[in-house]
Amino acid sequence: MQVFSCRTNGQWLAEMPPPPPGEPLAEPSVPEAEDPALAEAKRVLSDMLRCGNFVVLSGLGTSLCVQPAVQGGAKAPTMADLWQQVQEKQDATAAASTPAGLTFLQLMQLVGHPQDKRDIEALMSRCRLAESFLSGAQKEEVVKFVALAEAQIIAATNFISANHPLPVHAEFLRRAARRPQRKSRMKIFTTNYDRCYEEAGRQGRYVVVDGFSHTAPPTFDAIHFSYETVRRLNDTESYDPIPNSFHLYKLHGSVDWQRQEISGEITKWMPDGKPVLIYPRNSKYELAFEQPYLEMISAFQTAVREPDCGVLIVGFGFNDNHLAEPIMSAIRSNLSLKIVVVSPGLAPWETEQQQHLGECISNRYLAKLHDLAIAGDARIALLNCGFEQMVSLIPDLAAETDLERHVARLRGIGAV
Repeated sequence: MQVFSCRTNGQWLAEMPPPPPGEPLAEPSVPEAEDPALAEAKRVLSDMLRCGNFVVLSGLGTSLCVQPAVQGGAKAPTMADLWQQVQEKQDATAAASTPAGLTFLQLMQLVGHPQDKRDIEALMSRCRLAESFLSGAQKEEVVKFVALAEAQIIAATNFISANHPLPVHAEFLRRAARRPQRKSRMKIFTTNYDRCYEEAGRQGRYVVVDGFSHTAPPTFDAIHFSYETVRRLNDTESYDPIPNSFHLYKLHGSVDWQRQEISGEITKWMPDGKPVLIYPRNSKYELAFEQPYLEMISAFQTAVREPDCGVLIVGFGFNDNHLAEPIMSAIRSNLSLKIVVVSPGLAPWETEQQQHLGECISNRYLAKLHDLAIAGDARIALLNCGFEQMVSLIPDLAAETDLERHVARLRGIGAV
């Protein structure tokens, strides 16, 4: 773990390695000083949790730590994994067709995608562009490939099963979601299609406010984000907000959302309807301003401009301009904003083949945040670590409740 802030003197402050096995421990009478990197990381995370408004922007990196539910089961796919899976699916479909269809390589040549560029987002963008000028059998092949690729993306990202083990997400919610009554609910904005946060919230008995009604089938309406869940005290007129609740905004849609063709309503887990997802392609910016994504983007832009706001950005690569630009705008205008960016590739690193500059140099948005921290902006901190390591650094500000201990005991004996 490495940390970079205005207090690290323009350098990445690295966590000291543990002592080698067999080395004698310090005398009990001599208190051991906390590692400076760990102390600084805990400080910036603690300051963020204490903000009146707490916002989380979660990307692919938060799902990569999820282990398969069974040995050899599916995991969260990276962009490289999606490329490989779509390629294998297209080649298998082409071989089984009569007459034989286009192979993956032939389709890349048809739409003019460079063979050495393994970028599924760029390929899907070229396919959508090719649909506008191709005709006849060639256009039909591209249309079929786009449908195949989109179906494969849905299947690959739908890897969460019932009672899927999610210890990192569960611990993150336990430490971050329970807020004092005077502070607003934690708002999680995620670009992921999967159901990690919903399942972790269900297992921990949280009320997940995701914009859907409590009817059958659950139907999306943004007004549900303005509702509060409270507990009535002994049939009196007093109400107490429940502690275990958070808001969840799926910025690019979800694997369990379907749009009903006739009514246009968005529902969950219906047998029919069109999937509601923003697929990887360069038109994500335009699609983000359609419903229901417009509601999500609008809520995100409003949230980062709130006073006394802490923004935790974890596992997000700052490659989506429609999300990165509102963040940069908020940094320029919101002086009470605190922002912590968490990713394992921020700082420079070396491999046997080459030296890597790190995302704080290669990405223009992260480079600006890096430069602001060097210039003395105390609002910004960068943590070079993964989601699972960051969760262990979040201070446990609220004690574990009786309900949480009870659910943990039941789950431990297999009764949940």
